[in-house]
Amino acid sequence: MWEAPLLVSPAPPMPDPQDAPGEDAGEPAIAYHTPITEWDAGDRPREKLAKHGPAVLSDAELLALTIGSGTRTAEGPVSAVGLGKALGRTFGSLSELARREKGALTRVQGIGPAKAAKLLAAFEIGRRVEAEHADGDEERVQVQSPEDVAAAYGPQMRGLKKEVFKIVLLNTANVIEGDYTVSEGGLAASIVEPRAVFQRAILENAAAVICLHNHPSGNPEPSREDNKITRQLAEAGELVGIPVHDHLIIAGGGYTSLAERGVL
Repeated sequence: MWEAPLLVSPAPPMPDPQDAPGEDAGEPAIAYHTPITEWDAGDRPREKLAKHGPAVLSDAELLALTIGSGTRTAEGPVSAVGLGKALGRTFGSLSELARREKGALTRVQGIGPAKAAKLLAAFEIGRRVEAEHADGDEERVQVQSPEDVAAAYGPQMRGLKKEVFKIVLLNTANVIEGDYTVSEGGLAASIVEPRAVFQRAILENAAAVICLHNHPSGNPEPSREDNKITRQLAEAGELVGIPVHDHLIIAGGGYTSLAERGVL
């Protein structure tokens, strides 16, 4: 138990008939003109999602699956991923894109009313989910033990096909305020650097953090590298004033707490 008061409580896509090209003549040239069905299977967004889950997809690929199909522009056919990349170049980020109205979206070449409607609906769903979690303190996740953290993150991490290292941000009441991924594909001191771990925690005024990563093998035992990185991060946390309360390894149906093991 942590010290009180820790409460870590497919055929080539056919253009949508409703989606005429936008009118913005200044739109930059769009990449990915080759139909998705001609890509290697491992590069196709739908197949990647089916095999590895949505977390491995880029923003452009997620947008492509939301849009559903490519289209034809004055420059020729454009895949759904090409349209996703065009949206990213135009608005800069998903958060900026989510704030735009239909008129702004349809000014992007290749995005017509039907595709704009799909995007608007997807972002509205996200806002409603966020609003549900923000409605009342009883809906917020407050954790006070490793078991609570494992219950919150185990379902999303135990099925991943590769190692993912996450940081969970806590406020002074040890309510989870957010999380972010530091690295994917395996742990190494050169990948999980203290600067990468704590930079965002500092910017978001976190009171403390919890580290966690998964073992796709299903073996919850920490490696020598796991222990080494945990100690390095704990030392860095002391220096910046953001303590590391725990480091959890999610594996199979269980977990291992390095705080309970005495590593922290």
